[in-house]
Amino acid sequence: MTKLRIAIGSDHGGYEMKQNLIKFLKENNYECNDVGNYNGEAVDYPLIAQKLAKEVTLGKFDRGILLCGSGLGMAIAANKIKNIKAVTCHDTYSAKMSRAHNNANVLTLGARVIGIELAKDVVKIWLESEFEGGRHQRRVDLIE
Repeated sequence: MTKLRIAIGSDHGGYEMKQNLIKFLKENNYECNDVGNYNGEAVDYPLIAQKLAKEVTLGKFDRGILLCGSGLGMAIAANKIKNIKAVTCHDTYSAKMSRAHNNANVLTLGARVIGIELAKDVVKIWLESEFEGGRHQRRVDLIE
């Protein structure tokens, strides 16, 4: 299987965790592109979410990962972009099901909610899980 192309972005609240996840992704041989915040200074998270989501919908990346303090604002902002299915996951079961049943293409994480080791586990499961299709495809089509 070809390794996925991953876009990753954060606001200031998720900057430190994003830096750790970039290292983790590269160590696991994923192509990873940082779409911002590049210095940890305060930014408006909707701009980062929209930039990443648009690049995913254009096919520049297979999936995206967004981080902020809670993960929630990033999910709301990313989901405004057509064909994006962004989910906030803070456990591995939700990460797996978001892919298997919902075909989520953007994962959001709250850097103030979970620690880096759990975040790595969530990301790993989310990236390795495949969409099951079948009966789930009809439901995903209804969402889109």
